Amino acid sequence: MAVPKEAVQVFRHRLHEIIFEADTRAGKWFDVILILSILASVLVVMLDSVSAFSARYGAYLYRWEWFFTLMFTVEYLMRLACVRRPLGYAFSFLGVVDLLAILPTYVSLFVPGSQYLIVVRVLRVLRVFRVFKLVNYIGEASVLVRALKASRRKITVFLLAVHVLVIIFGSLMYLIEGPKYGFTSIPRSIYWAIVTLTTVGYGDISPKTNPGQALASLIMVLGYAIIAVPTGIVTSELSLASRKTVSTQVCPCCMAEGHEPDAVFCKFCSERLNPETGQDT
Repeated sequence: MAVPKEAVQVFRHRLHEIIFEADTRAGKWFDVILILSILASVLVVMLDSVSAFSARYGAYLYRWEWFFTLMFTVEYLMRLACVRRPLGYAFSFLGVVDLLAILPTYVSLFVPGSQYLIVVRVLRVLRVFRVFKLVNYIGEASVLVRALKASRRKITVFLLAVHVLVIIFGSLMYLIEGPKYGFTSIPRSIYWAIVTLTTVGYGDISPKTNPGQALASLIMVLGYAIIAVPTGIVTSELSLASRKTVSTQVCPCCMAEGHEPDAVFCKFCSERLNPETGQDT
């Protein structure tokens, strides 16, 4: 006996509401259990990397690792099943993270040691922003994303200018110091310029001559000034970004977030956010 199409749609919508949103009690509990499972699975991987724990409890940790992997695999397939565009979710940021969270265990069957890459699962804790209706955090994240997008051209120009500077400084240091003092090539001298300009200062290469030390001093002082530039750019854009209250609604069609609490349709693809409330006109 065939299952009515309407019943399938209602089930998919209910599943989407539980898995992708936190407006309902079931959705909230799903996210809480998911986050606790993510943290537990990361802890298992971390303990397995400690030789004392691995030697004594390795078999148990291995079983737990596969338990969490299978659980997250089922969850990933459920996410694909309840969205209208599975590929859209699969290639989204969280979709890629969800896939990377389960692949290492399967890859470890062929490449020993790759299971330690499972720690990428900790990125899935980003879903905590939907739990308990922490919409303010979602709103702040949206503001930050808008500010970064608005400042991307200025940041790009700034980074290009920095690249030009380190090439010039690296070349000058190569001419001043030379291979005798460890500056064996222009690329290695550029590496030193980057380390110095960013105020990291590993100390593996250092100028020995007076002209070289004078140039290094100039680069160090310039480094402090340069660090403040991108901060100022992003801060300026943050002050211009509008702050809006958003809900935890996720569009079942394009997977977009950040909708207003009273939104009926997705502001990106115009699909109805809640198909059960009515039909498109």
